[in-house]
Amino acid sequence: MNLFSQLIIFGLLAAAGNLLGGLLLTQLPGLSRTHQRQLIALGAGFILAAVLLEVVPEVAGPSNEHLGTAMAWLLAGYLLVQLLEHTIAPHFHFGEEIHPEEMQRRGAVFTAVFALSIHAFFDGVAIASGLLTNFRLGAVLFIAVLLHKIPEGITVASIILSSGKAARTAQWATGIVALATFVGVLSVTLVGAAVSYALPLSAGVTLYIAASDLIPEVNHGGWRASVLVFVGVALFYITHLMLHAALS
Repeated sequence: MNLFSQLIIFGLLAAAGNLLGGLLLTQLPGLSRTHQRQLIALGAGFILAAVLLEVVPEVAGPSNEHLGTAMAWLLAGYLLVQLLEHTIAPHFHFGEEIHPEEMQRRGAVFTAVFALSIHAFFDGVAIASGLLTNFRLGAVLFIAVLLHKIPEGITVASIILSSGKAARTAQWATGIVALATFVGVLSVTLVGAAVSYALPLSAGVTLYIAASDLIPEVNHGGWRASVLVFVGVALFYITHLMLHAALS
């Protein structure tokens, strides 16, 4: 399978995760928040390990000659999400929305969906940047992204439903976020020269999602959810070993 086909398939599968999350919430309104948090916890552990143990060493270079530049771009990605979530869309968190009164304020739904679309765009950027660097890194980032795509879809649908709109509107909103994921993949594919900047920038966005969005949600889920963060790290390590053995 050529590289372009890999990019398209990974992009479509990641986008499908958003759609599945929205579908689950709209079709299964009794979906347990406990199960949502457990899935979030698993993804958080995997993402943290992937960014810190795979992406950072890759962008730093074999002798760390690019470490300073890479960390600057990673910080920029992290701060970009801080700007989006706590300045442009000040009421925002992953998982099912439990404050409908906030979502009924003028413009709240638009800004929340916009922030999630930016998240999703950089998810696609991360996948494409990883694949354009090497298949192993792309596969790891794809799994990391996929693990939080369903919770992301649940979040989008929940925001729409909390604002009083219909399930069909919620599904359309998850479609917009899914499209943003695929656009992120295509944008890096078409501008391949930007990979050296796009990879650490998207890693900063992904790190924020894991550490500042997902982990706080996990911390409300009790010890079982907390344990699943460590399971996510272990899952990353197993994936790393399997990919290394398969590609070496």
